[in-house]
Amino acid sequence: MSLVPLFSDLSTDEQRKVMGLARHRTYERDELVFQPGDERLDIVASGSMKVYQLSPSGREQLLRVVGPGGYEGEKQLFGLSNETLFGQALGRTQVCTLSKRAFNQVLLSNPDISLKLFELTAQKMVQVESQVRYLSMGRVEERLADYLLGLPTVAEGRVTLPMRMKDVAQYLGTTPETLSRKLRYLEDAGYIERSGRRVAILDETALRGM
Repeated sequence: MSLVPLFSDLSTDEQRKVMGLARHRTYERDELVFQPGDERLDIVASGSMKVYQLSPSGREQLLRVVGPGGYEGEKQLFGLSNETLFGQALGRTQVCTLSKRAFNQVLLSNPDISLKLFELTAQKMVQVESQVRYLSMGRVEERLADYLLGLPTVAEGRVTLPMRMKDVAQYLGTTPETLSRKLRYLEDAGYIERSGRRVAILDETALRGM
């Protein structure tokens, strides 16, 4: 619980109480964590899950990737139903789940969590706005450059793609084949160097200029 921004300000005793109310489960790659109709808070302890919705034609639309300490399902805790969202493990993923009833117990003893929840939900909206910005860019290489620059660095000038190529492609509104070509284009231009999902940014100024 100390990894979860929503509960990180609680005392150690309070965090233990929250852990006692949570259910814990490990999901394997591609296993569904939640689906429409579920009413609970799912907190990622390790691994990652993608959150997506389906278009009327059945096409998957990736919305975000939730990593350790992140969570999904806060809307349902305040009475809104989940009618469209799915959560799927991207690899072996450990999830702690709080039911609506259990979360209400936590809120009654720690009302300040409500304010923290509003703050973190606002941050989620910023992420959604970022994706809208990506999709408004005409060229895929522009979207890709902006996306790479927005990833958290694991070392100086180095980032790691948080999901598989096909999922990154969906997130950026393109195909895996086009994404591979654009990554190669950035490599050939000397802007980046890539090894699998690890990317070294060699020329940040050039990427920003795109």
